[in-house]
Amino acid sequence: MTKSQVTLGLLGSISAALILASTTAIADPRAIIELFTSQGCSSCPPADKLLAELRNDSSLLTLSLPVDYWDYLGWKDTLAMPGHTARQKAYSQVRGDREVYTPQVVVNGVAQALGSDRGDIEKAVAQSHVNHSALSVPVRVAIANERVTVTVPNGNGDAAVGDVWLCPLSRSVTVGVGRGENHGRSLTYTNVVRRWVKLGTWTGKSETYTVPVDAIRFAGIDAIAVMLQGGSADKPGAMLGASVASIR
Repeated sequence: MTKSQVTLGLLGSISAALILASTTAIADPRAIIELFTSQGCSSCPPADKLLAELRNDSSLLTLSLPVDYWDYLGWKDTLAMPGHTARQKAYSQVRGDREVYTPQVVVNGVAQALGSDRGDIEKAVAQSHVNHSALSVPVRVAIANERVTVTVPNGNGDAAVGDVWLCPLSRSVTVGVGRGENHGRSLTYTNVVRRWVKLGTWTGKSETYTVPVDAIRFAGIDAIAVMLQGGSADKPGAMLGASVASIR
């Protein structure tokens, strides 16, 4: 082996180690915060700003889920997905309160709060941990050789089954709103979920999933979130584990 090959090998190892380190630093979050927001909602910008601040807390995985049900007010949300609206409604049905509004936060899949109220969100975080299975499974993500590898270990008995979701993210998106309630404003959204990819169903036994980076990389994507969630897509339950990683 030549000196240049050794050097390249060491650089590759260092690069992989750095990627792994950046992943595991936030691999065991205290809470997953999903913000249901809309470019057409005049009450949402303070919540969007708060979510950007909360993203700096390494114990939190924060996600923006733009919804489409305010599009009729005169501005079509450029980031909205119908699936986000369906997800928000499904959460309300599982909770039994039927509360669907913006800006609404869902914490760890089980508690809801006003998205612009930091204190209310913290209360929801505490409430979510009454469920002992919440975030009890250490999900791991590694990116190497143009592949994403997700590892979910054996369960501890409290968390028996869940769906494994991979979400490509745009860490920061600025939108100029041309009409509607936020007409003339420039709004910035953080950790915007752009797609939902189901990797499989975890049944309590150790599982490993792999996905080519090219399969989830498209314009504006620079990170991924992986979530292990109880229940199903139409009846979402507690978040059992999660991790996030940058795509370089």
